[in-house]
Amino acid sequence: MPSPLGSDIGFEDFARSAQTRLYRTAYLLCGDAETALDLTQTTLAKLFQHWRRAGAAEHPHAYAKTVLTRTFLAERRRGLRDLLAFTRTGGLGPARTAEQPDLRVTLLAALAELPPRARAMVVLRYWEDLSVETVASLLRCSEATVKSQCSRSLARLRKHLGEAHLYAADPHLHHHAIGS
Repeated sequence: MPSPLGSDIGFEDFARSAQTRLYRTAYLLCGDAETALDLTQTTLAKLFQHWRRAGAAEHPHAYAKTVLTRTFLAERRRGLRDLLAFTRTGGLGPARTAEQPDLRVTLLAALAELPPRARAMVVLRYWEDLSVETVASLLRCSEATVKSQCSRSLARLRKHLGEAHLYAADPHLHHHAIGS
């Protein structure tokens, strides 16, 4: 008896259950809600096209994450996402306020400074909590490349974020960060 995952109904159930998770990852990769929604929809469309293979995969969610990441990187290479982001922001980049920035906004701005492939590695490795081996497999590179890129990217993020940890809500963290 065929698995329900191989049918259109199986795809609909999968898409409903995976959509939010895919969107969150897409948002971290893109840093823009509209672009993340486009990326999520493109990923789901590609999965639908190849649902027989995707639905039969041992881990369909991992398969979907691979499609999402590779689609993001391919679109970045073509420059389409940069052009859309430039158009939507009027060429000014993300808006920043003079008041204390929300740590999440600050982190997204810092992630946006990373090249697309490095950003994908950091998001997959630390947000999605994937192993070095899994990230290397997803991005078709060596484990050493993942380790070195993540290390350099984290150093770059730390430099960019500077004292952003001072905005944390935990007063004990703030107290220790000042050195009192």
